[in-house]
Amino acid sequence: MKEASFYDKLDKKKVRCILCPNYCILSDDSVGLCGVRKNVKGKLYSLVYNRPCAIQLDPIEKKPLFHFKPGSKVLSIGTLGCNLKCLNCQNFQISQIKAEELDIHEVKSEKIVEMAKLNKAGIAFTYTEPTIFYEYMYDCAKLAKREGIFTVIISNGYINEAPLKKLLKYIDAANIDLKSFEDIFYKSNCSGRIAPVLKTLQIIKESNIWLEITNLLIPGKNDSITEIEKMCSWIKENLGENIPLHFSAFHPDYKLITLRPTPLRTLESVKKIAEKYLKYVYLGNLSLKGAEDTICPNCKEVLVEREGFNVKKNNIKELKCVKCGFKLDGVFV
Repeated sequence: MKEASFYDKLDKKKVRCILCPNYCILSDDSVGLCGVRKNVKGKLYSLVYNRPCAIQLDPIEKKPLFHFKPGSKVLSIGTLGCNLKCLNCQNFQISQIKAEELDIHEVKSEKIVEMAKLNKAGIAFTYTEPTIFYEYMYDCAKLAKREGIFTVIISNGYINEAPLKKLLKYIDAANIDLKSFEDIFYKSNCSGRIAPVLKTLQIIKESNIWLEITNLLIPGKNDSITEIEKMCSWIKENLGENIPLHFSAFHPDYKLITLRPTPLRTLESVKKIAEKYLKYVYLGNLSLKGAEDTICPNCKEVLVEREGFNVKKNNIKELKCVKCGFKLDGVFV
């Protein structure tokens, strides 16, 4: 265990965690909603520090990050636990479990950085929710920065401002999962709220960290034309039209096992809507030729051709389209 960052000590050995918007108040020997932060005799501890439950070498496209170092590799790490309770969670076997329920081997931050170096890869904090293994992520990211290794976070964005700003000094790119543009969806489907997520997006954008957004389309839940219009309009107005947006197809899982998958026509429809507001719109979690290609917004040339998570062709030279010279948005070196 490691003493946690970002908490207040209260009376009677209680503590208040101020890492995320849940603001859990914990009595002695109790654990937060995330399942991994515990009050031990009036001090808050992380139960997952140096305890990743998943480590894997991935293409960065899998995160998905399409405009940040295409074709590169990342060492993906994650721990048990999550600070949201999404009914559709595809990683529920590890996200919705308390850290004390499993015995996980120790892997120190120095070892993570060493493994990334050995594989000539960056590091991705992902799988469950990086916020809840904040101390481990922070130490890994800080050490990685010192060693010249890039880092990315794949997050639900449910984190408070102070810890986020402290972390971003050591992060190079982020993909934030904007689950819906309606607060009622966040409350009913995730046991959360949308406002903190929108604030996170704005802070990341202001920090000059490369930012992409993913939106999982769940039939009948968050896929209305009105909602998609509102979301894309907000992204353009508050973050800019150059933010890549990934619409991801839903497949039945966890507590939404009876719902049907996202129809292809829905995905194609929302893509057309989004393209009225944003330069770069992608469709993911399905097999559809061209859906994940990067197209030049000016001349429509295919600049990065992708198949699965593999880059088959990259026609971006010095951040520009090889055909018309249009300057692309992203980090392509």
